[in-house]
Formats: sequence, structure tokens, C-alpha cells
Amino acid sequence: MTGTTRSSADLDPRRRRILVRAWRRGIREMDLVIGGFADAEIGSLNDAELDQLELLMAEEDADIFRWVTGEAETPERYRTALFDRMRSYVPDFEPSVPTSEGQAAKR
Repeated sequence: MTGTTRSSADLDPRRRRILVRAWRRGIREMDLVIGGFADAEIGSLNDAELDQLELLMAEEDADIFRWVTGEAETPERYRTALFDRMRSYVPDFEPSVPTSEGQAAKR
């Protein structure tokens, strides 16, 4: 996946702007996490949730990555239902390597 799969035609300007920012993070892993979350949920987020998402997206990508993967403790201000939902969009970042049986194995 290289970017959004969601059309922004039905979105208001604020949601369109957030969707673009969600897919242009600077770190590919964060594109996938935040962008995937935005694709799926941007149309249904209320104003308070949009505020939370914009606040979170202002943070450094490396910090967000550590929070969503559990490598670092998430700051209290981001321990929200929205953040928990976003964490569910974290793909498996462990690379797979083929085995002699033709199956992929985790490194």
C-alpha cells in the first residue's frame, strides 16, 4: 500500500487536511498506522476526536511509533479511546523470511 485508499470527496476541508497529513508523516510506519486509521475512521470522528488526532499528529513520529508499539509508555494526555483504536491499526512490522518449506517465518 502506498497511500490512502479512501476518497476525500465527501469530507469537509478539516478532515481532508488531516487525511493528507496522516499519509505524509515522514516515517513509513507512521504513514501505515495513522494513515490506515484515518482511512477507516476519519468520516466518523467527532470534533473532540479530530482535536485529539491533530494534537497527536503534532508529536514526533519516532515518539508515536514507540507509543503505538509499546516500546515506550504513552503519555497520559494520549491515553484515550481514540489512541487505543489507532493502535489497532499497527501492522506487524516484523519482517518475514522464507523457510525451506516455502512458508514465511518471523525473524
